[in-house]
Amino acid sequence: MSDPQAVPKPDRFTAEVTADSHFSWLKTQLALENTMLARIYSAVTMIGFGFAIVQFFDHLHDLPGGRAALLPNAPWLLGLALILCGILVLVTALRNYRWMRRYLRSGEFAPIAGLLDKRMHAPVYTVAIVLILIGTFAFFAVLLHLV
Repeated sequence: MSDPQAVPKPDRFTAEVTADSHFSWLKTQLALENTMLARIYSAVTMIGFGFAIVQFFDHLHDLPGGRAALLPNAPWLLGLALILCGILVLVTALRNYRWMRRYLRSGEFAPIAGLLDKRMHAPVYTVAIVLILIGTFAFFAVLLHLV
């Protein structure tokens, strides 16, 4: 049985505000930014490659000596799938990035971060949202054969 006078259980960990813990927090924050930028790079690559596949195979039949494709819709579907995957990567990466940023700035980490009442705006949000819009435009442009 438990003793009502027992010492309460501590949280998962205790965070002490030291220079070492602050620099460790900064390294974690920079690793988070680096991961987000890598995800953005991957998403842009998928969107661009999907769009390029559609454009390349649309103009391939115009070349002299070109013959009809066995599956004429395959490049179109592959391009749409890659563009959609790029958009989904951006959306999930942005959601995970936002959650992790909130976690690193809340609770026990707030004193370590040294950002108690200051808001720091990351350009990553703007870049990701603009790329989501560009990817959505590319998706519908390919889907509706606007290009």
